[in-house]
Amino acid sequence: MFIAQAFKAQHDFWRYLVGSLIVFIAAVIGQLPLLGAVVYKTIEQGGNLENVSEATMYALLDSNLFLFLMLISFVMAFVGLWIAVRTLHNQKMVSIATSRPKLDWKRIMFAFVFWGIISSSLVLVDYFYLSPENYEFNFEPQRFLILAIIAIALIPIQTSLEEYLFRGYLMQGFGMLAKNRWFPLLMTSLIFGLLHIANPEIEKLGYSLLVYYIGTGLFLGIMTLMDEGTELALGFHAANNLFTALLVTSDWTAFQTHSILKDTAEPSLEFIDMVLPVFIIFPIILFVFAKVYKWKNWKEKLFGDIHEPPTEDYKIIGE
Repeated sequence: MFIAQAFKAQHDFWRYLVGSLIVFIAAVIGQLPLLGAVVYKTIEQGGNLENVSEATMYALLDSNLFLFLMLISFVMAFVGLWIAVRTLHNQKMVSIATSRPKLDWKRIMFAFVFWGIISSSLVLVDYFYLSPENYEFNFEPQRFLILAIIAIALIPIQTSLEEYLFRGYLMQGFGMLAKNRWFPLLMTSLIFGLLHIANPEIEKLGYSLLVYYIGTGLFLGIMTLMDEGTELALGFHAANNLFTALLVTSDWTAFQTHSILKDTAEPSLEFIDMVLPVFIIFPIILFVFAKVYKWKNWKEKLFGDIHEPPTEDYKIIGE
């Protein structure tokens, strides 16, 4: 039902390519304030613009300002996606997010609280019991308050943009192209993972970390297909990024913030670091969600074909 909703919209595949370009252009426009601030600070300090890198950007700007300006790009990209969905496809945003009449906020909040508690607990257990030597207490009340305002206001927009785009818009687009479910699941996961290749974590830990990013895309995609909507993925993704930004930071991650804790350990990627989340934690979460929401017919929902619903079914989908 979720992917098949695209049948009632303008779903030629070229439209999804143009729509993706619109989102990209909007994101680039959204980066202009950050680039402007970096150029201004570089000139003000007598620096050389040719030597500006991501690392020097963090040095030039306070991390709260950097985070705010960076997240503006996602806000603009969300606007670009809305324009693409409404103008290219004559489709409502809710129809690329869920098969339900409207977003199920109970599902979003359940996944948000569920993963927020678990992810925070894992960090705190590591801090207090397993590896306390790898952390510094980094709490500065005023800076943390500003961080909290920025993060709570904008990080859910960043994560929602990624879910609407990958697990919603492109999932439906590739579904219309292939007329099956496994191809859009695989393609959106690969694209989602590979787009993280520019993250500083990849530079520090190596390309094998892409296994985690692609695995996360598969996990969120499976969740979306089984639940016929992105609500659980929306809640999970928002909790993952928001609690990470507020709780722990380091000098080599994409989110460098005035968080409560700072990870000072030398960056390294152990085999267990990829195996634990992708092959153990994520399957357990899927099992829990499957029990809570009574998912059935896994083979059909993940690998089945997509058929255009009879005309009379459109009214049911759109109600």
